[in-house]
Amino acid sequence: MKDYKYVGKNIKFKDVEERVTGRLKYAGDLNHSDMLYSRVLLSEVARGRIKSIDSSKAEELPGVVKVYTYENTPQNTFNSYNWYRGQEVSKDEVLLTPYARFVGDRVAAVVARDKKTLQQALDLIEVEYEEEEPIIDPREGLASDDSLHGEENPFAKQELSCGDVEGNFAEIPDELIFEDELETPKIHHATMENHVCFAYPKEPDRIAIVSPCQLLFSVRMMVANMLDLRFNQVHAIKAPVGGSFGAKQEIFLEPLCAFMARDLDRPVKLEFKRRDSILATRTRSKIIGKVKTAVDKEGKIRARDIDVLVDAGGYTSNGNIVSIAMAKKVFRLYRIENQRYRGKSVHTNTPIGGACRGYGSPQIHTLTEINIDRVAKRLDMDPVDFRLKNLIQPYDKDPTGGPNLGNAQIIAALKEGAEKFDWYNKRNRKEDKGRYRRGIGVACCTHGNGYYGAYHDFTGMTLRMYADGSLLLNTGLHELGNATLTAIAQIAGEVLEIDPGEITVLEADTDLSPYDIGAHASRGTYVCGMCAFKIAEKLKEQFLRESAKVLNTTADQVEMEQGEVWLKDAPQKRLSYGEMAARVQVENQRELFTTYSYQAQTNPGSYGAHFAEVEVDTFTGLVKFKDYVAAHDVGKAINPSSVEGQIHGGVQMGIGMALCEEITFNDKGQPLNTNFSSYHLVNAPEMPKVRVSLIEEGGDEGPYGAKSIGEIATVPVTAAVVNAVNDALDIKLNVLPMTPARILEALNEKEE
Repeated sequence: MKDYKYVGKNIKFKDVEERVTGRLKYAGDLNHSDMLYSRVLLSEVARGRIKSIDSSKAEELPGVVKVYTYENTPQNTFNSYNWYRGQEVSKDEVLLTPYARFVGDRVAAVVARDKKTLQQALDLIEVEYEEEEPIIDPREGLASDDSLHGEENPFAKQELSCGDVEGNFAEIPDELIFEDELETPKIHHATMENHVCFAYPKEPDRIAIVSPCQLLFSVRMMVANMLDLRFNQVHAIKAPVGGSFGAKQEIFLEPLCAFMARDLDRPVKLEFKRRDSILATRTRSKIIGKVKTAVDKEGKIRARDIDVLVDAGGYTSNGNIVSIAMAKKVFRLYRIENQRYRGKSVHTNTPIGGACRGYGSPQIHTLTEINIDRVAKRLDMDPVDFRLKNLIQPYDKDPTGGPNLGNAQIIAALKEGAEKFDWYNKRNRKEDKGRYRRGIGVACCTHGNGYYGAYHDFTGMTLRMYADGSLLLNTGLHELGNATLTAIAQIAGEVLEIDPGEITVLEADTDLSPYDIGAHASRGTYVCGMCAFKIAEKLKEQFLRESAKVLNTTADQVEMEQGEVWLKDAPQKRLSYGEMAARVQVENQRELFTTYSYQAQTNPGSYGAHFAEVEVDTFTGLVKFKDYVAAHDVGKAINPSSVEGQIHGGVQMGIGMALCEEITFNDKGQPLNTNFSSYHLVNAPEMPKVRVSLIEEGGDEGPYGAKSIGEIATVPVTAAVVNAVNDALDIKLNVLPMTPARILEALNEKEE
């Protein structure tokens, strides 16, 4: 494999010093001499119409500027997942509601001159509800004649299939058909930064919004729609993000903040506390899934049938789209000629399901990979060998008609991961019978690289070389803390033969940046990185052409490397890029500048295989990790340190889904854990040492063959951990997370 100068090297993240020293200013750090502060009052009932809302005491409080309710805010509906104009979405949300659909629904907003007054004012608002019986369990919603939003449940149905599923099941004997069911929880993203936005009026008749978001151009669109403005009257500015994982992909605070700032003609900062972020933003969608798999005696999968129930929560958001995303994933991992996915999406009176790292992939892969493991064991086959017999091959077709799977290296990832993990020796280890029991688990997965084949997927950039040789790359990118800007600079620097430190990469600003659809669908490196590659090639051609004019020769006689340019036949007479750029300006009267718009051409699969070894205390139900290996097909790691960092973070999130993370409710829809003292996360002491293997075979349309890693890093984790615990205890856990109480309950049931 070619040894590059900058690509494939561990280069320090561009803003790392600012982040670790606290010099980086987040949206919550912004201050203005005339700024006002805002908080939102959340519903305390899961379902009920507001009979009366009395804000008079709050309004009389010194320091309160105004109180907003449904009575003095726009009531036109929107969908927070609406990310481009022309997208067909179900609009059922309003800024402030007259009818609460879950505990955490937005009921009122207070604007005050200081933060201390805000909480006092919120406590003084009196709300009387006409309560109704809530729907908490999605199965209850599916079976009920009751309707939410005037729509019957399920509000959406999805189906995707290939081959003859029913016919093949009919041919297989019952003893070779295996069924499983799984329930995954609603999960909080747990970003360090809570939700916040800042809005201020601009002249003439414009509004500006500063937001730590993932889809800045969607912010502009949503605010313009809500305030009945033209797009050029809204200026959206991307703020540094203190964590997102999908939590800041949807647009729901920005329109309210912008409305209040425009109404008061003053800058307004709207902030959430942790309880607000847990309840009133978005969660990972809860699912209840069933899978039935038919195999032949040789261990080949003949048919598979999957049914999934998606809990969208109180509003639609992406409740139907995440089900479609899950459907597409299950056809791109194993060679299954006869397969069907059926999904139903329902509303419940619980917090809203939305985008979360992996976008449905962790849920669907956990369901199917647990089933794969059990099929293998019932056939008395090694789980790795069973997977190897059925996994897809490079450049297989998508059986549903989607884009080609590309240079899919899942088999290489599984084999390398198994070797590093010492899988076969651990499988042959003597079974534990005492208090502490060890088990091992494996899971495979796939994820995408952008939206090609589903939605439009393009991005634009402009690139300038200044007279001192430094470069400015203007983009619509969204840095989420995962070194996107550093990787983009490495890609451009490799093409231009210049240190990436000489390239400043700008983030999205709707007044200044070319359009980009946002940081989602694992498209940052694959799509946006390819745009950086192409535009750097264009500027390189331009630079060579203009340098040739200065040197009175042709472009093919000019060489450029490591920041210097020279004639092929006079290598001793070299000019720095800056010296040449200055001469181009003076002698050619030309700016070194280009612009480019790149459209995604393919959407290959990224792939991964994870291996977990656990030790379970059968007295307490506690799980400890003894080993963990993550093998990923990444095509090419642009910055290996950031790739490994993404994998470590993904493993932490996946373990949380497996063992401890869950937003719980009583039968009245009241949440039982709304802060980090009761919502439990996996902390550093509980984390295993994650050993990473990167499969770098390239072969796809990404820059230097690179593919995505940010989302897929968390996708197989939960399944690998569940399989390991089940292996250790010889049990069948099918409700997540596997808390100590649930593990002990399963052990007791087994003994009985």
